[in-house]
Amino acid sequence: MAKKDNCEKVHNTVTCQHCGGICLLKVHTRDGVITRIEPDDGPEPQLRACARGYALKQKVHDPDRVMYPMKRVGQRGEGKFERISWDEAFNKVASELIRVRDTYGPQSILQICGGGDISLLNTAVLGIRFFNMFGGTTIPWGMASFEGANLSTLSTLGNFMSCGNSRDDLLNSKMIILWGWNPAVTIANTNTNWYLSQAREKGIKIVVVDPRFTDTAAIYADQWIPIKPSTDVAMMIAMAHVIIRDGLADREFLERYTVGFEKYQEYVMGDEDGQPKTPQWAESITGVPASVIETLAREYATVKPAALMTGIAPGRTAYGEQYHRAAVTLSAMTGSIGVHGGQPAAYTGGFAHPINAYPWLIIPPLPGDNPVDALQEPRKLHMHGELMNPPSAMPHRAMCCDALLKGKSGGYPADYKLFYTYTQNVINQMPNSRKWAEALMKPECVIVHEVFFNATTRYADILLPVNLSVERNDITAGGATPFFGYMKKIVEPPGEAKSYFDYFKELADRVGIEGFLDKTEEETIKEMLVFSPEVGDYEAFKENAVVRVKLDEPYLSFKNQIDDPENHKFPTPTGKIEIYSKQIDKAQVPDCPPIPKYIDGWEGPGHPLAKKYPLQLITTHNRRRSHSQTENMPWLLELEKHAIVMHTSDAAARNIRNGDQVLVFNDRGKIKIKVRVTERIMPGVVDLGEGAWFQPDEDGVDIGGCANTLTSEIPSPGGSFAYNTSLVEVHRI
Repeated sequence: MAKKDNCEKVHNTVTCQHCGGICLLKVHTRDGVITRIEPDDGPEPQLRACARGYALKQKVHDPDRVMYPMKRVGQRGEGKFERISWDEAFNKVASELIRVRDTYGPQSILQICGGGDISLLNTAVLGIRFFNMFGGTTIPWGMASFEGANLSTLSTLGNFMSCGNSRDDLLNSKMIILWGWNPAVTIANTNTNWYLSQAREKGIKIVVVDPRFTDTAAIYADQWIPIKPSTDVAMMIAMAHVIIRDGLADREFLERYTVGFEKYQEYVMGDEDGQPKTPQWAESITGVPASVIETLAREYATVKPAALMTGIAPGRTAYGEQYHRAAVTLSAMTGSIGVHGGQPAAYTGGFAHPINAYPWLIIPPLPGDNPVDALQEPRKLHMHGELMNPPSAMPHRAMCCDALLKGKSGGYPADYKLFYTYTQNVINQMPNSRKWAEALMKPECVIVHEVFFNATTRYADILLPVNLSVERNDITAGGATPFFGYMKKIVEPPGEAKSYFDYFKELADRVGIEGFLDKTEEETIKEMLVFSPEVGDYEAFKENAVVRVKLDEPYLSFKNQIDDPENHKFPTPTGKIEIYSKQIDKAQVPDCPPIPKYIDGWEGPGHPLAKKYPLQLITTHNRRRSHSQTENMPWLLELEKHAIVMHTSDAAARNIRNGDQVLVFNDRGKIKIKVRVTERIMPGVVDLGEGAWFQPDEDGVDIGGCANTLTSEIPSPGGSFAYNTSLVEVHRI
């Protein structure tokens, strides 16, 4: 019997569970078991964890994890499995992939992957590279988190990955507008809240625009402006009207750095359609008083520098791409791009990091080199410079449930015979969960990788266990200010769970792929860091788990383009900020205009369906979960009970009291859940936090409280997922 090591050890590591942050943890272990986790106690800015980081202890040692390869033994959907060996699992996966590819063609394999944990080695890119080298697959387009931002920033600014200033630059602002953004809960890059706290203490005015009085509004805001979901664009356009009308636009900036503003002005002022987009016009749509819109517009245009920080929730609506384009246009109108204290108002996800994140991005076949792409027509709205979305007319990710059910008869490029999913709980996190559950009954084979038995694993024919960040080595990069993090292997995975690196490397050997990964895990990690001299001593990096990148001043996106436009052009076709996008105009996609416009959303507050379902549903992120991760962690269950949030007036009109069990429903599904009655949300709006596990009872009613039971799979014309555009009704049970 092996002798036990009774000595407690302390390990530095970083973790990111797709929670919006990357935190530094001091993990204590004894005999290979995590005993406790402590926060970063080093120099400022500390990379401190939230409750989700500390719950990693329970997540790692949860007895309900998928520990071994499994095969289905009951009917698909019953969730009945028996253990098999990895040798049998690899043989089954390899034989099914080869059978379907050779019988029906590679396009009949549909794969869906997601972000998973935000690391740089064990990511979906490994799987995409494998399948491209295998002969290709159908891989859908559309990023669930931010497809609207993706289209908008690429078409307007020409770049996507580095369109925001570092968060310390907020301290150079004189005014900060947080629009649809709740970093107090979603973190939005570790230390964002630390800088917002300093901004508050410094006396910088902070305004929050959101249907809810969020924790961010409660902690930081001088002003809260509630707005009806799906109408943010109307308010932004009305602000543009005020700025133009009152002569507050930065005409010099617009003339030098943008194209197409005159066309936008014609629309805003009503010359195009006879309807001036005044604050009074917007008030009837948004519920925001015209006087509030007027004041905010003037302040944003005159209190300089001002930072418009756009969250991505308003972009996850019908026509959500218009929100992001309208925001960038506002920023350009006020000359807030490329100056300290301003912001491009693009997706707030991050800024440039000097890292060779994926060395195989430069080793063919690239992640975009999918042989199946050549079998399809080009996708109309594939943007100049776009990398991660396929250029061909693949199905939109949100519509893959429909594609699985209908195939060629529904106008899709293929009949899909094998469904392969990893780094994503598709039934839970894709819109219209009930339709997804139906769709996964259709393929001949379903292969799923997972950490826990959840909504999607019930439909697997072959279920493969995945290890967690503290059970493998990896690296990451992120934060409110730049840093590199080492995700250290601290404990062994339970049972036989594998990393994606080890899994796809061995699967490639099984199917005869040569040259898939010719280096070890550590050699690959070192190669990723070859262009990152800031990391310095690799062994010290592994030991300390973090290297903070020292900047002479806050990182400023598009600084070169603004300082020297002749030699540093914006990466758009015209070399300028494109308020009018020729790329979008050329695509001629209905309801996706080349300038930002407000378009009434389906199931928006003014839709005729509101007579039947009068409440506007939003599906927000919460402090308890990282999407569907950590839903089953006991500590986090104590932190926040899952409930639908409703305004007191809406509850009173339905004879509902706080804590009652209610039925939430529309034509797509029904949910049984408890209600939380509060004044911290607009009347007419209900909030059901996303990520709770889909769990239909014998009548098909979801008793798990999965928000996507109620959402529509129909995407916006520009690709935005419409998670926050749904109408529902609520009845007391």
